[in-house]
Amino acid sequence: MTAISVIIPTYNREKFLERAIRSVLRQTIACSEILVIDDGSTDQTAALVSSLREYSAIPIHFFYQENMGPAAARNLGIRRAQSELVAFLDSDDHWRKNKLAQQQKAMEESPGYLISHTREQWLRGGVHLNQKKKHLPRHGDIFDHCLQLCTVGMSTVMVRKELFATIGLFSPTLPCCEDYDFWLRTSCRYPFLLVDKPLTIKEGGREDQVSYQYRIGMDKLRIHVIMRLLESAILSREQHEFALQELQQKCLVYGRGCIKHGKGKEGAEYLDIYKKYQ
Repeated sequence: MTAISVIIPTYNREKFLERAIRSVLRQTIACSEILVIDDGSTDQTAALVSSLREYSAIPIHFFYQENMGPAAARNLGIRRAQSELVAFLDSDDHWRKNKLAQQQKAMEESPGYLISHTREQWLRGGVHLNQKKKHLPRHGDIFDHCLQLCTVGMSTVMVRKELFATIGLFSPTLPCCEDYDFWLRTSCRYPFLLVDKPLTIKEGGREDQVSYQYRIGMDKLRIHVIMRLLESAILSREQHEFALQELQQKCLVYGRGCIKHGKGKEGAEYLDIYKKYQ
């Protein structure tokens, strides 16, 4: 079976990191290595990883970098990963014990797919949260779905490493929505294989999460991601139309929202972008 490298970026997540790592160690099939990328933590992350590594039959590699954000941390893991398959796990999420086995099997049986994802169980404060239909992951050509919102859970993804040679890495210039950007750059070229089971458990609703910290400006970042994609000339005619429509909608909503909340200058700027792309 194809070997798997598991990449876990982390920043001051000592409280959750052990659970994430142990969820990898208890998988029904063993990965070939775990790469923990410490993005400048000031807590006891290094000591925790050292204690877990001491008794692990699976190599746990620890890399420290100055705080540069989740994209840079994942990129370092990708560069260091030795396996053909790469799986990502955010340090505050965890996996069901058969996650790697089922996803690896699916990718072995469908060698034409370079990327796969699973369904998630969402928890907020430890309480199950029902997902709306628009959040449910899809199979195949998911580009139009990816435009609407970030529909691929980072901790659900398994990738053939060769994908990065075509798509490139995560954009380190984005403090948030780097996953949204990556899914768009990928889905406009390749179909996604869906393993339609909730094999990933996602924890949410905390103030330390990047998605919470950038919750107000997230659509602003997504607007600029779509603009950059439209200018890249990699989209088909149909994809260009989908992206253009979504850009206009996001500019209209964001611009009006800014004006409503007393940010007239910023609102006018995004309404001008809306008019420019009409």
